[in-house]
Amino acid sequence: MQIKEKIDNDVAILTFKGDLLGEPDTTKIREKIHSLLEDNVKHVIIDLGGVNYMNSSGIGTLIAALTTMKNGGGALRLANVGGKVQNLFVVTQLVKVFDTYETVDRALASYRGEK
Repeated sequence: MQIKEKIDNDVAILTFKGDLLGEPDTTKIREKIHSLLEDNVKHVIIDLGGVNYMNSSGIGTLIAALTTMKNGGGALRLANVGGKVQNLFVVTQLVKVFDTYETVDRALASYRGEK
């Protein structure tokens, strides 16, 4: 899996491409979230548009990222959750846990309204 990072003002946008299935990807994601918090970046958007499949390890990693951001005084939003990943979120009821948005721009706008 590839992870691209872009900073838009004080919001980190992480774009995932590939399947989120476990190691070493889950470690890379955890390290990235901790690194952002250390750099005092408190708002993160994860763009899942390039993720076709995710298993329980991938779900656990996203939940851990959300928890880490909240415990650090930040927030995490998901964007472009579609297809099989969206179905997985509905079945597991994670649609109630994560703030999800149709596009990265809408997720960015939600942060702008928060300030």
